[in-house]
Amino acid sequence: MVDRSRSAERIERDIETLAGPHFTRSSDAIQRYAYTPEYRRTLDHFAGELRSLGFEVSEDPVGTFVARNRPPGESVFGIGSHCDSNRNGGKYDGTMGVATAVEVCRLNVEGGLDLPLQLISFLEEEGSGFGQMLLGSRIMLQRVTEEELRESFRALDDGRSFWEHAEEAGYEPARWRESIHVLDDLTGWIEMHIEQARVLQDTGNRIGLVHAIAGYVHADVIVHGRGDHAGATPMDLRLDPTTVLAETVLELERVARETGQGTVGTVGEIEVDPGLINAIASRVRFSLDIRGPVEEAYRGVAREVAAFAERAAEARGMRAEVRQRQALPATPLDERIVDALETAAKSTGEPYLRMHSGAAHDTMCVADRIPSAMVFVPCRDGISHHPAEDADPADAALAAGIILDAIAALR
Repeated sequence: MVDRSRSAERIERDIETLAGPHFTRSSDAIQRYAYTPEYRRTLDHFAGELRSLGFEVSEDPVGTFVARNRPPGESVFGIGSHCDSNRNGGKYDGTMGVATAVEVCRLNVEGGLDLPLQLISFLEEEGSGFGQMLLGSRIMLQRVTEEELRESFRALDDGRSFWEHAEEAGYEPARWRESIHVLDDLTGWIEMHIEQARVLQDTGNRIGLVHAIAGYVHADVIVHGRGDHAGATPMDLRLDPTTVLAETVLELERVARETGQGTVGTVGEIEVDPGLINAIASRVRFSLDIRGPVEEAYRGVAREVAAFAERAAEARGMRAEVRQRQALPATPLDERIVDALETAAKSTGEPYLRMHSGAAHDTMCVADRIPSAMVFVPCRDGISHHPAEDADPADAALAAGIILDAIAALR
């Protein structure tokens, strides 16, 4: 029988330790990313905890952290997350997932289960060091090129390349393609993470069982109008691109709602040129972030909204162009693992919800190769990527027990 109170205390201890001044570059937030001393100390903290449990600790050629209780070549079940942060982060995002995975390892030893486990903490999930999200897992799954690592991916602080920073930190980026072998022995993978939304909170559930991770389309719409004086130009003689912006925002809301199936759409960036109170804009750029767990649904919304923006501009005598930045496919997760997690969750008597993740996670990459699932716990008011981020270690302790029981059932 798992003592959840003790688990919660240990998870909280790890989280609070890693919120201390030696583990963050900011006095106001959690700020740690690849190859910084603060990040190194964070990995060393987890390494010490896991070595005390009999785990062998290593890192892949670029710095993704790995610990396992079986020798290479033996099958293991994977657990973990990431422990880097964004540049104005809270203490729970990612870190709570790794701390909970460490607690699963403790419970495995204390319960005498001897489950074969491998813990992974991925490098640079947040992209704070080099502006590239999911970088460690993308490297591991060969979703990058050597040219990008040598030249294109550059540090936000000093502009030097990822390759140079990795070598300086003592790693061997020339062996980056070998990173994929970290996954060779995995029979499955479970990542625990805070939800980063308020679905669990608002529905009164303590646990989310993630059956899919949303894919997305990121794009820019640039509307070319004509810059004129705000006072001297009559309304019927204007070519004002902000009108197309307004119409498109409302159309995005309408189409996403109508499409349903978990599809969401956001205009998060708006640039108005020249951006003066007394000038009609000559040009407007706005972003589209369209996501969902159903591929044809969210991609259909992206196509429909892009076409609408072009038509709306043409109808007003202007021109709109749509430029796609990035598109990522939706990731279905493994039903067998999700079902095992659900059986374990039911046995606790605590409220849970099957759901999809609207945010991206390293599991999106792992799931390409390994049967995978995720477990969410609530974060207060959905606040994340902010110092006010808050989650309850008691929920993480509940998740640890559920994950442990699911792995035992899948063995």
